[in-house]
Amino acid sequence: MPGSGGRPGREVVEAVFIFSQSARSREVRHRFRGIYRRTLSGLWCWQDPYGRSAPLALNLDLVGKEWEGGGRRWTSADAILYALGVGAGAEDPLTELPFTTENSHDVAQQVLPTFAVMIGGIGGSMPPLGDFHLAQVLHAEQSVTLHGALPPEGSTVTRSRVAAFYDKGPNAIAVLDSTVMDADSGKVLAESSTGTFIRGEGGFGGERGSAAPWERPESAPDHVVTYRTRPDQALLYRLSGDRNPLHSDPWLAGKAGFDRPILHGLCTFGFTGRALLHTACGSDPELFGTMSARFASPVFPGQELAVALWDDGETWRFQTTVAGRVVLDRGTFSRRNG
Repeated sequence: MPGSGGRPGREVVEAVFIFSQSARSREVRHRFRGIYRRTLSGLWCWQDPYGRSAPLALNLDLVGKEWEGGGRRWTSADAILYALGVGAGAEDPLTELPFTTENSHDVAQQVLPTFAVMIGGIGGSMPPLGDFHLAQVLHAEQSVTLHGALPPEGSTVTRSRVAAFYDKGPNAIAVLDSTVMDADSGKVLAESSTGTFIRGEGGFGGERGSAAPWERPESAPDHVVTYRTRPDQALLYRLSGDRNPLHSDPWLAGKAGFDRPILHGLCTFGFTGRALLHTACGSDPELFGTMSARFASPVFPGQELAVALWDDGETWRFQTTVAGRVVLDRGTFSRRNG
């Protein structure tokens, strides 16, 4: 077996990893995952092509652990770059000037509400959940609650905790909750919950977790908003801070089973948030309350998004599709009261 000191070479470890992820039989998958784990544990630690070590194991003891840090300082230019990254002004540069400019005549700069997921980083002193190959990790679900309109510039501090690890058979979901506060005043700006899907890390005997009831209405949507993403949308969006190479590197995208890099889930989330802002809130960020959704399937840059919206009175339901295929599912939205 290639490698030094009796240890398997990287090519062997990589081959075992890829086979363990692609085998059709669940029994075979788990058997090879066991080999892969034994290969990586104890005596040595494989380094992935990006230089990170990869002993695959969930740190289940972290549930309930809290930490503070990972906030962000941003400028008006950062807020504008984010707006452009989620399509603002792409179809008509004059329709969203409050979000895409800072010096237009009689137009005060405003910030798209979903920018909250970018300024509420969960890094800082975050403990490692495990050391995963990036090809295993996908965004599963996201919710965000705004406590008011975000300022065009500022800085935050974030208090986060590991809410749960859910066992989804061969896979796992990690849920992290965060509270985003103004760094100077301590005022709460937003709260968020992030679910991360980790392929191949289930089977640890934990709870499966339950989903809130949601059904697509049988009636036609009250509104359908369509947005065409740009071929370079992922390259533009990543400039706001999410540099995961799954969205830019064809090699890593191939490792994850995609023909080419996919669009960030939070970019699709941001496009959908724009539809909610303009349709349900009259383009007023002060009225944007809570938005939550599950990521159902990938979007490729250049595809057209169709956001179907149902007005249920106090709440809205939504679903985002690409050519009839659901990409953002189980969407719920509620407005703030003033």
